[in-house]
Amino acid sequence: MPIELNRRTDMTLATYRQVAWEGSGVRLGNTAQDAMTKARAAFLHLIDTDPDITIYGVTSGYGQHANKRLTGEARRAHAQRPPRSPAVAFGEAAPERVARGIVLARLTNFIEGHAAITPALADRVAALLDGKLPGVSIEGQGGAGEILWMAPLIVELAEGVPLGEKDALSLINGSPAASALIADAAIAMRRRLDLAERVFALSAEAIKAPLEAYDAAFETLWGDPYEAQVLQRLRGLLEGGTQPRRPYQAPVSYRILPRVLGQMRRAVTQAEEIAESSLQSVTDNPVFLMPDTDHPKARVFSNGGYHNARAYPALDNLAAAAADLCILAERQNTKLLDGRYSLLPDQLQAAEEAYIGIMGFAHVGYVEQARRAAQRTFLPGSEAGGFGQNDVAPMTGLAWKAQEEAGRCLEASLAMLGAVASQALHMTERAATPALAATLATIRRHFPPMTASRVFGADLKSLADAFRAEIYEGAL
Repeated sequence: MPIELNRRTDMTLATYRQVAWEGSGVRLGNTAQDAMTKARAAFLHLIDTDPDITIYGVTSGYGQHANKRLTGEARRAHAQRPPRSPAVAFGEAAPERVARGIVLARLTNFIEGHAAITPALADRVAALLDGKLPGVSIEGQGGAGEILWMAPLIVELAEGVPLGEKDALSLINGSPAASALIADAAIAMRRRLDLAERVFALSAEAIKAPLEAYDAAFETLWGDPYEAQVLQRLRGLLEGGTQPRRPYQAPVSYRILPRVLGQMRRAVTQAEEIAESSLQSVTDNPVFLMPDTDHPKARVFSNGGYHNARAYPALDNLAAAAADLCILAERQNTKLLDGRYSLLPDQLQAAEEAYIGIMGFAHVGYVEQARRAAQRTFLPGSEAGGFGQNDVAPMTGLAWKAQEEAGRCLEASLAMLGAVASQALHMTERAATPALAATLATIRRHFPPMTASRVFGADLKSLADAFRAEIYEGAL
């Protein structure tokens, strides 16, 4: 059943997941239809009764032609041109779920009348979600206003309907891609976080880490809400574990676990907050404002709301947090494998037929891939303005690809840590805690404990793929 949208506050992260990930359609409700009808009428009245008004893209040309004045028939002819030229980006296509998210986020400008388009045109855009969307490139996205993102998705629609003043610009201008990309990443990283907490807890159980490092006292002593949440989660996951524990403290990588996972929780929560705020933000340029008590005449303002300066730093923070967890997983693996530190059977010196220490080489490779992906994203330099203009484009697509790569490396790192933790429990004939039993069972379905020599790279890939399938369960 389609989801009904009437107000910007209907654009929640839950709505995004249902539409972009799970394939639900949308319809614009009566409240939205009424708001758009009134706004369109007020907008047309404004431009027809004020011959001196200047509105970018309506009474003027686009871009470097903004100083060109348009009136009468020239204005109407300009409005009827479909936005063909911005459909220029090419390369790797965004996933279907991201493309759907961009179309959904586009509707935010429409439903309360800020784009001043007709309800009929808004309905046509919403109807795009009922079928297969055209491909939109994740690469080559260097334009301000995200017109390169949106144009491929709507150019066929725009060529099949009569366009009026402001319609073409309202279809492509704004920041729906940034909203979609940060929302997509927030959903996936929240699921990766859940997986990471379970696998790291399994590693702590495998090494019999003393539970004092996760004591409730630190919730007050450290004073950080995200670290407190991790402390609570780890205690729950480790409840009912092996007794007695290690006779002295666990290695550093186990004692700092609540703080590093706490940073991941912080990054994910902030990404969720930015995603929901972005989904509800009006980002049209120019933006239309209805008359009110203080402003009896309708207003149209040029603005920079299309530049989402929050999304790409939040994506960078997700990538950095994921890279940190990759490093922590590799450090824990090193300690688990070495009997001098783990106080377990030495897996570095295990018989050749059950030797798994060599996976550490692969782990270092994934750590370095994640570190490279987690580089900071900046606005392009002054030499990257584009022909004829000096625009500034946020590199949100690059930041999304980077956090996705860091996330994939984290899945691989967790697969390796899970395999070694499983092997340690196998060699010491111990079970997982009740809360971790299902996670251990998943690991062993794909990576059975080593009892004889075998090529196990395929097993690790199978486990990493299973983790990825869990993260994207239900996603298009």
